[in-house]
Amino acid sequence: MAGTGEAIIDVSGVGYLLTCGSRTLGKLIEGEAVRLHVETHVREQAITLYGFHSEEERAWFVRLQSVQGVGPKAALAILDIMTPGEILSAASLEDKTAFARAKGIGPKSAGRIAIELSGKPAPLGRGLQPVFTKPSGGAPSEAARSEGLSDMMLRNDAVSALQNLGIGQSDALRAVASAYNTFPDDPPLDDLIKAALKELSS
Repeated sequence: MAGTGEAIIDVSGVGYLLTCGSRTLGKLIEGEAVRLHVETHVREQAITLYGFHSEEERAWFVRLQSVQGVGPKAALAILDIMTPGEILSAASLEDKTAFARAKGIGPKSAGRIAIELSGKPAPLGRGLQPVFTKPSGGAPSEAARSEGLSDMMLRNDAVSALQNLGIGQSDALRAVASAYNTFPDDPPLDDLIKAALKELSS
């Protein structure tokens, strides 16, 4: 399993070969139960299963491939170095340099990804809510933090709050992404909203 980019998952005695990124592989422990979110690609010569530790990662895997020239390998490379929240932030700011850090992503592809994803909200995966994925004002759960999703939840709430003030989605996404980058850690929601409003007024 280690170093191959693949894992064999035993499901009721049947082994399924899954292609996974290093981030997902690093969380797998041989012999222990695991729950993965699977994306199936059917091709003329083969059926390939891609496994992800979270539904957000699987949804971004699909979204990234909507960009011309980005295939499964490139999408996995991006997810290996960026969390879903970081991808959303980089896209909102059209930060092609962030995408270019991924293995196999050249400057032209990075620029195309940044531009085509800019202004779009996070993809809705199976069973995911678009915003307010935690109670208003509440702290992200420990499960969310362990998934590395607390930043995405925080950004979603801030974007929604700005939209409720009449700010367009694209502008809200860009302002929240820029404001979030000014904090060393996840800030309180109110502080993030205030910082985003300052970005809009500057």
